[in-house]
Amino acid sequence: MTTDSANPFAGLRGDTGARDDLVRQLTAAAGDQTALAQVAALAARLLDTPSAHVSLISDVQTIVGGVGASLDDVGVETPADGAVCAVTAGGGVPMMVFDALDDDRLRDLAAVRAGNLRSYLGVPLVVRDQPVGVLCVYGPGPREWSDQDLQLLEQLGTSAVTELQLAVLSDEHEDERLVWQLAVDAAGVGAFDWSIGTGEVRWDDRIRELFGLGDEVFGADVESFHQLVHPDDSARVADALTTAVETCGTYAAEYRVVLPDGVVRWVTARGRALAGPHGAAVRLLGAAYDTTAVQEGEARVARLLEAMPMAFFQLDPQWRFTFLNSEAHRLLGGIGSPIVGDVIWDLFPDAVDSDFEAHYRGAVETGEPVEFEAYYPPPLDRWYEVRGWPAPDGLAVYFVDVTERRRAQERAESAAERARLLSSITDVLTGTLDEELAVAHLAEVVVGPWADWSAVTLIDYSTPHVSAGTGSAEGRDVWRRGLRDVAGWHADPAYRPLVDRYLELRIPSLSDDSFLAQAVRDNRPVFVDQDAARAISAVLEPGEAREVFQRLDPTSTLVLPLRGRERTIGLLTVFRGAGSIGFTGADIADLVDVASRAGVALDNVRLYAEQRDLAEGLQRSLMTAPPEPDHLHVSVRYEPSAEVAQVGGDWYDAFLQTDGATNIVIGDVVGHDTAAAAAMGQVRGLLRGIAVTTGAGPAEVLQRVDEAVQTLQIETMATAVVARLEQTPEERDAGVTRLRWSNAGHPPPLIAVHPEAPETPETTDRVTSVDPRDVTVTALWPDRADLLLGLVPETSRTESVLELSRGCTVLLYTDGLVERRGQSLDDGVAQLQAVLAELIAAGLDQDELCDQLLARMLPEQPEDDVALVAVRLHPQDRPRPAAAGPESVPDNVVEQACSVPAPHTHADDDPRTSLRLPFDATSAGVARRRLVDELEGLGFGESFVIDAELVLGELAANGLEHGRPSGDDTLDVSWCIADDVLRISVCDGGKSAELQALELTRAGVRGRGLAIVDQLCDAWTVDDQQGLRVTAELRRPLD
Repeated sequence: MTTDSANPFAGLRGDTGARDDLVRQLTAAAGDQTALAQVAALAARLLDTPSAHVSLISDVQTIVGGVGASLDDVGVETPADGAVCAVTAGGGVPMMVFDALDDDRLRDLAAVRAGNLRSYLGVPLVVRDQPVGVLCVYGPGPREWSDQDLQLLEQLGTSAVTELQLAVLSDEHEDERLVWQLAVDAAGVGAFDWSIGTGEVRWDDRIRELFGLGDEVFGADVESFHQLVHPDDSARVADALTTAVETCGTYAAEYRVVLPDGVVRWVTARGRALAGPHGAAVRLLGAAYDTTAVQEGEARVARLLEAMPMAFFQLDPQWRFTFLNSEAHRLLGGIGSPIVGDVIWDLFPDAVDSDFEAHYRGAVETGEPVEFEAYYPPPLDRWYEVRGWPAPDGLAVYFVDVTERRRAQERAESAAERARLLSSITDVLTGTLDEELAVAHLAEVVVGPWADWSAVTLIDYSTPHVSAGTGSAEGRDVWRRGLRDVAGWHADPAYRPLVDRYLELRIPSLSDDSFLAQAVRDNRPVFVDQDAARAISAVLEPGEAREVFQRLDPTSTLVLPLRGRERTIGLLTVFRGAGSIGFTGADIADLVDVASRAGVALDNVRLYAEQRDLAEGLQRSLMTAPPEPDHLHVSVRYEPSAEVAQVGGDWYDAFLQTDGATNIVIGDVVGHDTAAAAAMGQVRGLLRGIAVTTGAGPAEVLQRVDEAVQTLQIETMATAVVARLEQTPEERDAGVTRLRWSNAGHPPPLIAVHPEAPETPETTDRVTSVDPRDVTVTALWPDRADLLLGLVPETSRTESVLELSRGCTVLLYTDGLVERRGQSLDDGVAQLQAVLAELIAAGLDQDELCDQLLARMLPEQPEDDVALVAVRLHPQDRPRPAAAGPESVPDNVVEQACSVPAPHTHADDDPRTSLRLPFDATSAGVARRRLVDELEGLGFGESFVIDAELVLGELAANGLEHGRPSGDDTLDVSWCIADDVLRISVCDGGKSAELQALELTRAGVRGRGLAIVDQLCDAWTVDDQQGLRVTAELRRPLD
């Protein structure tokens, strides 16, 4: 086995630091132990060796007992790395050496080289599972060791370990005894022993000194002891001793003794009675110590507690009051009974399960101080701020009456809450520009804080005979003119329908002496503080209004005029019911404030609404209705911002140039004020005038507007897009239209392409619903952004051209539709593209599409005004959809190739086709076939031909079924085309009575099968000038 010579224990497991500490403790304890030397001597004698020793080994070796060659080394510390025993201890097992000179581990050690050690037998000493030393025997010559030798030495080693442990215990006991003695001495504690059978009492010197006896002889019995106790305490001490003896229990007493010199000293004694063989107490052992300083300190503390203004009481561990100062007596004396000595929970039962109990018990259980505020109900009826400190002998409690502070705080909080409510009412009323919404808010917010239910009445000064004055009128009944109950509210949802019904009936049912009438005429609050139900019922006409009101059953009411700046805007009526107290002075003051704020706010709402209507009307008046060229549906929208009277510079325009081209314009003048609106009107007028009179394309129009703005010194800048829809005859045949546009710094136009033909022959411009992903919406971003109008008049303008298929939708818009705070223009345009695709895919017609675009894209309170123009290109091989409205084109505009060619006419002088057919069922079919052939030959569209055939068939069948033959037994059928109108006539031999029936049918479209005719034709008439003739007109559509 190899070892680290510097640390013989390096190979052992465990904490070597702890082992070293143990070795040092053992070394200190064994320093004067002769028993270890005797163990070493016994080992040397029994094993017949000249030398032996007991050593303790850490980083050094200390021989603590030895004989022979080791005797002189007892108590000497030597390095462990040169000691033979360190090898034994480090190995942890016994070691037998015949000749150390032949042992590689030992031959170089100092004791071997000196010749003192050739043979060696050692066993490790283990204490607390740690090898702490060695018991060994050795001699100067070689020797064989037997197993019996080893067993004998191990037994002696056990004795050595026992001696070491006893030495440590002895040291520890002596330390504890010394500490205890020091503690007793420091505390001044003396002991006594009373033999109950003999009455003998033995005192130690400290108690004798405590009782001031000095060297005097003590009487050595209980009677002598009682003579030393203060007379006022003697009986109490005797009772305590008797109780301890009788119960064989503990003794505790605190009493005064009178010293021989008359000085009084306080003593605290504790003891226990000891039972004899028969269970009765035979002895009482105890201790006593001087507590005079404590008592004097407590007396001083008591005096301080009495003098301080804060209330204080002390509770013992059983929750009994042991002390109260005078302030505590004053604050708690309201309970009307003594306090000291009673349990707190008995004297103050309302404290049980309250904050008081929770905090007091929590402080005692946790040992932590507590601080809290709590209320105790009558008879005290007070708020207290309490601080509690736990101690071994109970709980100390300091407290002050904070009732007035709490009430002041509650008043302040109530005032703050009222101020907050008043402020919130102002916020609510000014947060909307809708007058009726504002008063609905007012009716609701006053309920709860000030009323059980409420009603708000507005005065409409546009009603005749209503004046803004204070009640001047032509008659008493004039007060109700213009009054309108607008909103009501009740705290109980079950009563709200009653309130609504009452307000529907109230004003017409009130008499001229009503409280509402008084408030209107006198312009001052009217207060009914009690029995309001009876008082108001008396001024209500008998009927439903009175019955509904009596079910609401208020006890008090207050009617308050809502005054604006120069007029009364309305009235606020508040009610309280039987479950509430009446209105206090503070309530009335608050409600007067509410009415004042509400009046001004509602006046502002009206003023703002008037200003907004004026501004919006001005803005809209600057923009005209769009034209409606054939097969183009133009829709425009303008949405003002939420700012009142904040007219903007956004505009739209749509007009035709004299060559028939349709122009659409969108623009935005910089600014949001009246100047911007005026500049917008100028720029818009310039642009449309230049475009119409010059016939120029979009880029040239913008160029000329720039020049005109400079020449006319119009100080403004604007963005704009001018787009022109044009078509050649070849493009019409191909079903396409050219879009030519130029952009002056404006958001890009959008083109939406439906994946299939968007319309059906029969109906409108509503398209079939498809997947939004099948709708392509393209933003026409310019390759190079052109400057705004009004910046550089000489700038060149870019013009782009795009070929559009019929069925497309073109959308121009202003930035207010796509720009938001925190959102880029690109993101806004992308969002608009997605919404437009969804709306087109949903199959909306164009007007619905524009409305939904605004609803989906704009916030509830737009910060900017918005204008947009949408154009849908309907297919030209079908009639103009009904939803697109009638065509509207100026007379001086030349129709482009997109219009229908000039109508065909007959080659002969008479354009009429006339047929005289037999009066039988076959004639109708003959007439229909002839008409169809002629119309198809003239190039009429399929839809028109089908409608015309149906009309002719119905008229002929009607004449054959309900009429009678003409004079020559024929049915006369004719038609002609003039001014794009097809007129079809069918004549039979009917009489005037049948004419009257037909006229009634025409008025109600009932009977004689003419409902289909009425639906398909543009007009139809009947007359009996030459038989009974029915004539229907169908206007030829522009294909």
